[in-house]
Amino acid sequence: MKKIAFLLGICLSILSCNSTEKKPLKNTKETALVMYKFSEMALLMEDMYLANEKLKEKILKQEDLGSFPEKFINIHTAVLTDVNDRTASFEVFSKALITNQKAIYSSSTDSVKNQFNTMVNTCVACHETTCSGPIPRIKKLLIP
Repeated sequence: MKKIAFLLGICLSILSCNSTEKKPLKNTKETALVMYKFSEMALLMEDMYLANEKLKEKILKQEDLGSFPEKFINIHTAVLTDVNDRTASFEVFSKALITNQKAIYSSSTDSVKNQFNTMVNTCVACHETTCSGPIPRIKKLLIP
């Protein structure tokens, strides 16, 4: 009797390890990743930010600033993420930005920091009207 109980216990152990219950398989269909595509304006503004980061460093080190990056003029024609954002306000701010950006390169050593901060504040003012997300990042450009 002990042998039968022992064999029965072993059989139950083996059968419980080989459960016929199948776990559902994960969905193996490949799903296409949707990548965010930057608009021309978003790419231009990213370039402008990086260029102004370098410009800030040059100002702080009192190095030669070089010349105004002509690609910044594309702010007037670059395709916006939302085409409805090209308003009269945007046009005013973009003209002011270019004017203030160009003025940095012709400023005296004494006033270049102030002119740079004026340009940065123009960016902030524009972004306060439309796309406020990058404002904290833009403010990091300000020279104390």
